[in-house]
Amino acid sequence: MSFTLPHFELAGFDLPAYIRSTLAEDLGLGWPDGGRDVTSESVIPAEARFVGVMDSRDAITVAGMPIAAAFFLALDPQAEVEMLVQDGQSVPAGTHLLRVTGMARALLTAERSALNTVQHLSGIATMTRTYVDAMGETKSVLLDTRKTIPGLRVLEKYATRMGGATNHRMGLWDAAMIKDNHVAVAGGVGPAVARAKAAGVQRIICEVDHLDQIEPALKAGATHLLLDNMGPDMLRVAVAQVAGRVACEASGGVRLDTIAAIAASGVDYISVGRLTQSAPAVDIGLDFASV
Repeated sequence: MSFTLPHFELAGFDLPAYIRSTLAEDLGLGWPDGGRDVTSESVIPAEARFVGVMDSRDAITVAGMPIAAAFFLALDPQAEVEMLVQDGQSVPAGTHLLRVTGMARALLTAERSALNTVQHLSGIATMTRTYVDAMGETKSVLLDTRKTIPGLRVLEKYATRMGGATNHRMGLWDAAMIKDNHVAVAGGVGPAVARAKAAGVQRIICEVDHLDQIEPALKAGATHLLLDNMGPDMLRVAVAQVAGRVACEASGGVRLDTIAAIAASGVDYISVGRLTQSAPAVDIGLDFASV
């Protein structure tokens, strides 16, 4: 499957490979009698052309529109795609997002792959925007996590950015995050952090569950503290104890109804796993009309 796609560049993400693998899955490449859209081939005349309008049935924050366009252009390189909104834009229900004109068989074949991607990514962006808004006017920054669907991390973290969050670690390689199991095996917060520092790691994030772990972590060289499962009152005490020496991040059990109080505690960051782990897909459709 060879095609030319519009420019959409994300570090660590191969758009042509994503388009190929997604379409191959839907077309059944490798299955007996697979590799085709039997419905479109049997029902739609080969010369038929259609105009399609993608619209949102929910109020959403948009993410993934360039990828939707790429699906249509992969199967009909001569298709005309008009972007009606931009990623990161919040729109009301009933908003037209994209208009595409081209060969009917190709557009119908690409429809579900395009919609699945935009519905999922916009769902993440929409939930993220809701959490950002709920934080209110504080200095706290919303972070995502590594709780992503395997193979979709780069796209899902792109979607959180479109919703107003900041990416935390992209993976295991770009910072040390010392959590309870690491601490247990290493013999304590201090020894765990000291070993990371001795190994030359520059970013050392250390999870602390109790206030008495803060000083050992800082003394050993932690550059960022993850204050795990602490309520707003304990967070305020922890922030005061750290006194600006390193960044403080609240994590664990953060909900939409608690994030404002957590943000008001003075933490620099709040990480929320559900942004990528639990965001529901939004309702987006593609309606076709004959030219």
